[in-house]
Amino acid sequence: MPPTIDPVRPPSAKGPFGHALADLLDVLLPARCAGCGADRTQFCPACRHILATARPGPTVLPWAHATALYTDPVRQLLLAHKERGALRLAGPLGEALGRAVRSALGPHAGRAPLLLVPMPSARAAVRARGHDPTLRLASAAARSLRRAGLDVRAAPLLRHARPVADQAGLTAAERRRNLHGALTVLPRARRGLADRQPVLVDDLVTTGASLVEAARALAAAGLPARAAATVAAAGPLRSA
Repeated sequence: MPPTIDPVRPPSAKGPFGHALADLLDVLLPARCAGCGADRTQFCPACRHILATARPGPTVLPWAHATALYTDPVRQLLLAHKERGALRLAGPLGEALGRAVRSALGPHAGRAPLLLVPMPSARAAVRARGHDPTLRLASAAARSLRRAGLDVRAAPLLRHARPVADQAGLTAAERRRNLHGALTVLPRARRGLADRQPVLVDDLVTTGASLVEAARALAAAGLPARAAATVAAAGPLRSA
């Protein structure tokens, strides 16, 4: 069987009623904004505006676009979703990722069916967090792009083929050597997906070594990626 498509449907994706209920809970239950710490809301209007109006652009890899820089409040929003289980943030973060996808594809966006391929998370990390944040963001981005009229699906095609060393403190060249050959495509993953053009997606790009390795693994399986997109970039964004 091919990988499950869009298996994650957080409450933020359930339409106006879901949004209204979430906003009501924000009022009734004391909380702090995950982005800036503002009182009595998990996602304040100011942080929502910053995320929604960020302009995507190319990163350290010209074919990989990001929506915003990895600075607060975007950094805090990503960490809250990834590490602290703030799953309601998947919707707005997914919309931001969807804008990066469209930026990366440029005028060709929507001309062919797309397949969003999330960077794989280690099984131990998924168990510890209780969810796969990158897969969740990919699914949310796919829904956002479908609402805009694009033919988009998301599927976890990649897996780790071997352990890798901790990337902290490694140079860009060392990261590339550390990751080369570390990813592979899931067996039979191409079934039913050959007509779709893959786009790699992730929450963050730093040196780009992970995306380069993922692109290599997809190309080796006969599924060359058209582009890549992330919510944030650790380095400056270039003009598109």
